[in-house]
This record gives sequence, C-alpha cells and structure tokens, in this order.
Amino acid sequence: PANRDIFNSLVDKFNQTHNQIQVEALYVGQPDGQLPKILTSVVGEVPPDLLWFVPQLTGQLVELDAIRPLEDWLNQSPVKSEIDPVLFESMELNGHIWSVPFGTNNAAIFYRPSLFEKAGITKIPQTWEELREAAKKLTQDFDGDGLTDQYGMFLSLGKGEWTVFAWLPFVYSAGGELLENKQPNLVDSGTIAALQFGANLVEEGWATLSAPERGFELNNFLTGRAAMQVTGPWTLGQLRQTDTDYDVFPFPVCKKRAAVVGGENLFVFKTAPEREQAAWEFLEYVLSKEFQTEWALKTGYLPVNLEAQQSEKYQAFVQENPVLEVFLKQMNWARSRPIIPGYTRISENFGRAIEASLLDKQNPKDALQASQKRLDLLNSGDLN
Repeated sequence: PANRDIFNSLVDKFNQTHNQIQVEALYVGQPDGQLPKILTSVVGEVPPDLLWFVPQLTGQLVELDAIRPLEDWLNQSPVKSEIDPVLFESMELNGHIWSVPFGTNNAAIFYRPSLFEKAGITKIPQTWEELREAAKKLTQDFDGDGLTDQYGMFLSLGKGEWTVFAWLPFVYSAGGELLENKQPNLVDSGTIAALQFGANLVEEGWATLSAPERGFELNNFLTGRAAMQVTGPWTLGQLRQTDTDYDVFPFPVCKKRAAVVGGENLFVFKTAPEREQAAWEFLEYVLSKEFQTEWALKTGYLPVNLEAQQSEKYQAFVQENPVLEVFLKQMNWARSRPIIPGYTRISENFGRAIEASLLDKQNPKDALQASQKRLDLLNSGDLN
C-alpha cells in the first residue's frame, strides 16, 4: 500500500504535465491473484494499456500475441542508453524487446551484528563453508532445555516464485542452470549442490524454515530467533521503523559470485495506435532520471536509470543507507530469471524440489529428478 501511494503520486505528477493523456492506475490484487485476471482480460480482448508485472510473464504474453514489441520506439529514445545494461536480459526474447524495467532490486543476506558479536564471529562469511560455520555458531539453546532458541539462518520454504527467487543465487553460484539448450534441466550438479547445502543446514539444526510461501516475512529475524535471512532492499523501510540492529552481506560463493535480478517491468498491450503512443510517453517518464530517483528514494528499489543511480540525491541516500551498496554492487553480476513461455512450469517444479529437499521428503537429487520427470512429461517440444 505504501508503494502504491507513492506510485499514484508519481502518476498524478505525469497527468498534471500531460494534458492530452490521463493515466489511471488500477490495483488488482497480489501477484498470484493478478495473473488469472490479466490472462482473462487478454483472452476477452479487453486488456489494460500498460501492465506492471514481473518479466517472467513475457513468454506467455508473447505466445498470446498480446503485447507490442518495443525496440522501434526504444531505439529512437534517448533513455535507452541510460538503462542499466544488466536489465536487458529481462527485456529481450527471440530478438525483440517486450518490456522495459520499472524498478529493480536483488536479494542478499541480512544479519544481526549484535548476534554475530555474541557468537564471537568477527569475519563476514564469504564462502558456503564460512556461512555454514557461522550458522552453526549462531545456533543456541540458551536455557539448556534441549530446544533451539536461536537459529543461525531462516530459510524460505515453499513452491512459489519467492522461494525460487531466494534459492536461485545459490544455484547459480554452484554453476547450476535451469535451462540447457532451451530445455529445462533441473538435474544439474550445481542445482543439486545448492539444495543439498540447504537440506544439510536444516538437518544439522542450524537453520529454521519459513511457513510455506512466507519466506519474505521478517518476524524471526526481528525477534532474534534467526540471525540471518535472505531478503532485499524493499525491507529497509520496515527495518528502519524498529530498534533492530541489522546489516547486509552479498551471497557467499561456492564457485562464483551470484545474484538474481528482482523487480517488475512495464508491458504495452496491443490496443489502438493512439493509446499505444500515449503508453510510450508514460514509459519515457518512468525511465527518466527524475522518476527513477524519486521512486528509489521512497521505496528502496534500485534505480534502473544509470543517471539516477549517480545523481547527487541518490548518492546522498546511499550514504545514509550504506547497506544499499551491497545491492548496487551485486547488480554487476546479477542475472535475470528466464522469461520463456514455459518458465512458470519450470519454476513451479523447481519449487516442489526445494520443498521436498528441505522437508527431507526426498534427497535433493531424487527430488530434482522427480521434478524433471514431470517437466519432461509436460513438455513435448521446445519451451522457447
């Protein structure tokens, strides 16, 4: 709701300076509930002019012939050179640009410095083994009743996209991939290693699991029940309103540095020429230095505009909130999730393997093989 109010105020600013265009912002629920409404509107031929949504929907919208390619407009726009280059991976599919970034972010590991100090940890974990050792030292039974009072780490559990987003940096760091030659490939040594790492933390008792699909909640971190948690800069507003001490470090490395791009993009639907022209004007506004600076200052998102990132206002904001430097730095090696038509099925089946592994229903290799088998049955052809 807070971000919605900020967005509405920025829309009002656009409307006040564009007499011929009036943008109406409609909120249609949480992402999981939005998708059926979006697809119904497309099939019923009453789509919105613009959609703000995660880019992982791109492939489905392209298959439905619902959205307008944007490269002709973007190639003529001065804002193209100002877009953070790492974000083009989330915009491009099959030689066309289908969306532009609205706001971006990534996740890292938040930790409680006071709990690190009490556990005698003086070095920030930089490798998986160091993360494991830190989690071990942080896990405590303070009253000796045989029950854990403080866990080293809080891990996301579930089959949904948040859980996948939180675990993919571990997969990529271990050299894993979700796709090989445009086909889903979950039975990959890096992917197995990532889930085995998580399963071991849980089995050894050094990590606690979220409630299903609630891995973004901060309660365990705020109360000190967990000393570390994967989350992102969007939580800074909430954290600043508490007395909780916190800091952030990048994802520890297995084989290579890794982070995953989050955030949402804007899509232009095929409607009428004059409405599409108006949509492009709004895209110019959203991508501008002014919009991106204000959005970043008020929401914790990272600016998608390079000039906004370097602006005096934003740099002063980073100095006031130095944890942002971790997320800005990680953008240098961050990757987007696939945006192919079949991504939803891949993500859902990867999520099922994560859940089975962490709950010890199957070992990670067997869980991933079962998910791969389901995908093979679903996909008789190329997912791209």
